[in-house]
Amino acid sequence: MGIVVDMKQLTLKVLEGHYTIHRFSPQSGIPVEVLDSSLLSITKTEDELSIVCDASIAVSSDTQECDWSCLKVLGPLDFALTGILATLSSALAEAAISIFAISTYETDYILIKTEKLELAVSTLDEKGYDVLLF
Repeated sequence: MGIVVDMKQLTLKVLEGHYTIHRFSPQSGIPVEVLDSSLLSITKTEDELSIVCDASIAVSSDTQECDWSCLKVLGPLDFALTGILATLSSALAEAAISIFAISTYETDYILIKTEKLELAVSTLDEKGYDVLLF
């Protein structure tokens, strides 16, 4: 059974910069230039290769979604904790804010369209979360 955490004890931090989400064919190689990104997520499946990286890095991808900002859940988070992303994404969904979530070994990252960042921060603040700006 997972450990239930008081979600309002979580602290999130808005990361500096903007990010782009790229989609490549699953046969594509990983562009070496993305390795210099401050935040880098690479996911490969039988259907696609997805890369999230700094927007300032020029990458020629099949498709891309630009102008994302990122909230980091300050961790490390224990693997036994349950419902963190579900609770945060539900709060943001209530405010009509879509997300792109990334989980790592120690924590979670939530990408939000930059135009919705201010609304996301105020929404989470109203829900009792502590949100730090860079």
